[in-house]
Amino acid sequence: MLMNSVTVDTDDVVSKLRSYIAEGGYKPGDRLESERDLIVRLDVTRARLRKALDTLEHEGAIWRHVGKGTFIASPNVTSGPSNLKLLSQQVTPVQLMRARLSLEPAIAREAALHASEEAVRHLKHSRDLATEAPNWDEYEAQDDNFHRVLAEATDNVLLLSLFDHLNAVRRAVAWNMVVRSSDRPSRTHSSFAEHDAIVAAIEARDPKAAQDAMRAHLGSVSARLFGEV
Repeated sequence: MLMNSVTVDTDDVVSKLRSYIAEGGYKPGDRLESERDLIVRLDVTRARLRKALDTLEHEGAIWRHVGKGTFIASPNVTSGPSNLKLLSQQVTPVQLMRARLSLEPAIAREAALHASEEAVRHLKHSRDLATEAPNWDEYEAQDDNFHRVLAEATDNVLLLSLFDHLNAVRRAVAWNMVVRSSDRPSRTHSSFAEHDAIVAAIEARDPKAAQDAMRAHLGSVSARLFGEV
């Protein structure tokens, strides 16, 4: 009888956690709050929360990286969280940038061909939020959003799924070499002009220019971080 009660309690916490994720608007690759925060938000014990997290990880809804946190898995990645976790431990930042250089220019090209007017407006808004970010953490969040909005603009769910998979790994890969010397990006930060060029090419429906602009942007990021890739 006690075992049945524990099972019911665990199921309740799993349901709570599923609802919290669904209602929170989390996207694949997003990191959940810490266990301490979730215990308070869900009003559960640590032991039951961990059992619920174990359940969702087994289902492939989330994946966990020791020392980094718990992340939302892509619903379209059937290989499950263990694959993402393994990739994040094996992929180097240089390899990750090479993968981005292979995929994201093609995404920009497709966006130039297929983006709706609403998608272009959304992309501009996302670009502007990144430009006005008050600190580096906010800039990185908005820059991340800019690239995902661009993937959405392709109107291709498979490309979006590929982007989400790559982005989930990107968020988990260590970037310990990044050192910030200011509170926020300067107004002359090269990414701002590079984002402008990408948006302009997509708005002009110029697929080659969009592809070239994204390649130039990622090449610039690579050069700043660790030289040419």
